[in-house]
Amino acid sequence: MSKFDYILVGKLEVLHVDERQIFLQIRRRLVKSFVDMLILSKLKEKSMSGYDIISLIYRKFRILLGSGSVYSLLYSMERKGLIKGTWDERKRIYMLTPKGEETIKAALNSYEGIENFITMLLSK
Repeated sequence: MSKFDYILVGKLEVLHVDERQIFLQIRRRLVKSFVDMLILSKLKEKSMSGYDIISLIYRKFRILLGSGSVYSLLYSMERKGLIKGTWDERKRIYMLTPKGEETIKAALNSYEGIENFITMLLSK
């Protein structure tokens, strides 16, 4: 292997790492930006605690969100009437409200528009 080949291979490896890092950063930003929609869609399936939500996001996306961020968002969503929390022994269990269900339904109905917008943002 010549010195040139080594540098070329090295640059390709670095480029590959950079592309992966960019992908991971965008993915993390999207998850963090849409965590409220993720919570609503999962609460549509079943009631969950804050810990359950943090665990789910980590298992599904390998992104560990801080408990302060998640609980702050849950309280905000509760104040807006999107979810309702009740105490079950030592933990708070959240469930979807009718307003939350309408919100997730509206988001799903606008999926194509959101997809087109993201495509437009990233296109040349």
